Amino acid sequence: MDGHAPRLILDEGREKPILNKHPWVFSGAIANISGPEPQPGDIVDILDANQNWLARGYYNHLSQIRVRILTWEKNETIDNAFWRGRLLDAANRRSLLRLEPETTAYRLVNAEADCLPGLVVDKYADYLVVQCLTLGIDKRKEQLAQLLVECFNPKGILERSDVAIRKKEGLSRVVSILAGEGPPPILQVLENDIKMNADLYQGHKTGLYLDQRDNRHTICQTDHVKDREVLNVFAYNGGFTLYAARNNAGPITNVEGSRQFINQIEVNLQLNLLDRSDDSYISGDAFQILRKMRDENQKFDVIILDPPKFAHHKRDIPVACRGYKDINFLALKLLRPNGLLATFSCSGIISQELFQKVLHGAALDAGRNVQIIRNLGQASDHPVLVSFPESFYLKGFLCRVD
Repeated sequence: MDGHAPRLILDEGREKPILNKHPWVFSGAIANISGPEPQPGDIVDILDANQNWLARGYYNHLSQIRVRILTWEKNETIDNAFWRGRLLDAANRRSLLRLEPETTAYRLVNAEADCLPGLVVDKYADYLVVQCLTLGIDKRKEQLAQLLVECFNPKGILERSDVAIRKKEGLSRVVSILAGEGPPPILQVLENDIKMNADLYQGHKTGLYLDQRDNRHTICQTDHVKDREVLNVFAYNGGFTLYAARNNAGPITNVEGSRQFINQIEVNLQLNLLDRSDDSYISGDAFQILRKMRDENQKFDVIILDPPKFAHHKRDIPVACRGYKDINFLALKLLRPNGLLATFSCSGIISQELFQKVLHGAALDAGRNVQIIRNLGQASDHPVLVSFPESFYLKGFLCRVD
């Protein structure tokens, strides 16, 4: 037990979220601090207004989220054994998924959902890629890197802490080698026996959209795509395209803003010996491209919409909803009868209920009857903690459109 840790006393009635196992303590919930003034990243105890012990976590006065809770067990010390145990627990959960050897790129640690708030660890073949999203984790990254080496023996650990959210923690963006050797500029990995090249240094997220793995498998199964014309919008490096091509889809049209990523799609197809001479690639603004397709009366059997995050803050929600409605409206105009639409939102603050309402509005405007045949979410290695709804960020629907 950390008997000498500073104690944060909550205002009357502000303990309920903690009792319900939500891992964040906001600045407005804290009445005062007892004991030594905590430094950023220090371990602190959380007490209710009657001095009853509630939880323990790390502190950052620079963030509106003052404390990220690590344990609700009063006698649990936050030491090397604690961190090692949490890392091994997360890895054991992944082993139950039996991803390897068919899949060699997956999430090993999913931050709060694995009871390690602020820490993301992705495995890419023999390398680990780490994101330190909070000051409390950033302060301990060398310690955590050493534990990752001891537990998993990677060839190297790359830090990809180049995300905007760190600014809220008073941190700058960082890309560096934390341990061992740096991964090659392009690393080949497997996903359900499909070969993919991952750019771990400059690619989106930590290199690939690992959270879409299960959805790629579900959406692009043979019954959905065989001999059917597919439109993959916001294609990135072609994850959905690779699955559709493997399952003998008809012509696939890839829409991607970056010519660099379009080149990666073609390389990934070649890696898998997939001859796609009838496929096409369009680089540019997805909204403009889909409007042009609509005006030209182009039609597709399957459309996949996997846009980037439209809403970063609550104030962004109205504009984001207009964007989601517009892109889905255009897709519905491009679908043939009995077509399939797979549509996603990765904006955490856009709820599944709100996203469905937006889709409903798009369907009304497009004059199409839309049936949701499957709810979609993040892959099984990106678990959702039921006490932490914020961990459910990727929402999607697979729809049949009359």
